[in-house]
Amino acid sequence: MKAVIQAGGKGTRLRPYTLVLPKPLMPVGGLPVIEMLLKWLRRNEIKEVFITTGHLGHLIRSLCGDGRQWDMHIRYSEEPEPLGTVGSLTLLEDELDDTFLVLNGDLITDIDLRAFVKFHNSHGDMLTVAVTKKEVQVDLGVIESDEGRVVGFKEKPSYDFEVSMGIYCMDPGILAWIPKGVSYGFDDLMYNMLDKGQSVRVYKHQGRWMDIGRMEDFQQAQSLAGDDTQMDV
Repeated sequence: MKAVIQAGGKGTRLRPYTLVLPKPLMPVGGLPVIEMLLKWLRRNEIKEVFITTGHLGHLIRSLCGDGRQWDMHIRYSEEPEPLGTVGSLTLLEDELDDTFLVLNGDLITDIDLRAFVKFHNSHGDMLTVAVTKKEVQVDLGVIESDEGRVVGFKEKPSYDFEVSMGIYCMDPGILAWIPKGVSYGFDDLMYNMLDKGQSVRVYKHQGRWMDIGRMEDFQQAQSLAGDDTQMDV
C-alpha cells in the first residue's frame, strides 16, 4: 500500500520556529516528527511513500532522501502554490491507482494501521477518516438564553467531540471529487461529499494521538520524549 504524507504547510501555529524549519522537521526528543512517522509506517509494512512539499520543502528532501535508510522508497511532489490539505493529491493522480493512506506530516499516534485499512476495505465507501475523542475546555462562564432571559448557566464547561486525526484511507475514486489547480482543503471535500449524499465512514481510535502543529501537543510530546516506553509508537 502507498502512503502520502502531507508536508507542505507553513506551520503558522508554531511560529517563530517554523520560519526556519518546516513543521514536519520539528524535533521531538532527538528525532524530527516526520522521521518518527516514517519509521512508524515502515513498522506497519508501508514501504512506498510520497511526500507533498511546499514551505521549506528542500529541507525535508535533505533529511529523508529517497528513503533507503529505512528500506523505503520515497518520492516527492512540489506544490507550485499552496493547494490545501487534499488539493495536493491531484499532483499524484497517476500514482494513486489503488487504496492508499493520507497522513498529516506533523502527527504522532499509535493507531493500528492494519485494523484501520481492514475496516476501510470492509465497507466499500471511498473515504474513511480516523477520529478520536477530544475534550475542549471553555474557560468562561457559558450563558444559555431565550428571548433575552437566562435559561441556563455553566461555569467553565468542557465538551467532548470526535475530531479528525489527519489520517485517511482513500480509494482512487476520491480524486474525482478534488478540483485541480486550486487550493482545496479536507473541509471542502467533506462539505462537498456530504452535500451530495456521498457516504463517508469513521474509524474510532482510543489510543495516542498528538498533532504537534498545536503548541500544547508539541509541549506534551516533548515531556514524553524522555520516556522510551511512552513514545514507542
